[in-house]
Amino acid sequence: MRIATWNVNSIRTRVGRVVDWLVREDVDVLAMQELKCKPEQFPMEAFTKAGYQVELHGLSQWNGVGIASRLPMEDVQIGFPDMPGFGKPPASLALDGPGFDADGLPLEARAIGATVDGVRLWSLYVPNGRAVGDPHYGYKLRWLAALEADTRSWLAENPELPLALMGDWNVAPLDSDVGDPSFGPGSTHISEPERAALAAFVDAGLQDTVRPFVPEGYTFWDYKQLRFPRNEGLRIDFIYGSQAFADHVVEASIHRNERKGDSPSDHVPVVVDLDFTLSEEEDDDSPMIFG
Repeated sequence: MRIATWNVNSIRTRVGRVVDWLVREDVDVLAMQELKCKPEQFPMEAFTKAGYQVELHGLSQWNGVGIASRLPMEDVQIGFPDMPGFGKPPASLALDGPGFDADGLPLEARAIGATVDGVRLWSLYVPNGRAVGDPHYGYKLRWLAALEADTRSWLAENPELPLALMGDWNVAPLDSDVGDPSFGPGSTHISEPERAALAAFVDAGLQDTVRPFVPEGYTFWDYKQLRFPRNEGLRIDFIYGSQAFADHVVEASIHRNERKGDSPSDHVPVVVDLDFTLSEEEDDDSPMIFG
């Protein structure tokens, strides 16, 4: 099974690129972020013609997540149980608007889960944080903490669950993941609390399933200041998997060339290949995976 994640940065703008890439790279399941559209605006026909079913959650021209799969999807879930909201409580609840958290704050379109061939997959768009000290920064940390707590619950309930949390995490965990000179001391994405929040997922039983195969390389380059030609990027898109998922990852890749050409997203796809036919002896020979 080939599984990928890609912040597409507006699916209506880049539908041709995304579908062409899916077919060309023989991808079974793609987690997408920043769809920037409502479900009725999603270019479903292009995916359907290519043989993909799509489940998505979008509320407006911002955020939005989805999963495209050419295998059946089951147990589709919008949002994780303890996901916090952001913004101001509404004066009245709109029947066609977003859901709300326990504090009455609107829930954004940032998470969708589905089970594909026994593998539990989540497409996640972690809040940006905007600036250290900004209310959105606190929201980001609360969002990650809630997801980490729910992850612990899922794995406690089913320790053998093949689980992958995929998407744009908006955190660069290592200094080697930062090549953009605009990110320095005091910046979001690299602050100690953000990195600690991401490291907590390793403590919860997940691991970065791509880094053992691709130890270097960025996944995001800003459109400004010639960041891509200068290779001044960030590594912020990840596929974190449970042990039962990671044990079957046999290859991984970052598709840097998708940042080239006409109208690219500022992110590129990140891919893992899984082989569930591996014997225990073959599993023992797989590379060690570090958080």
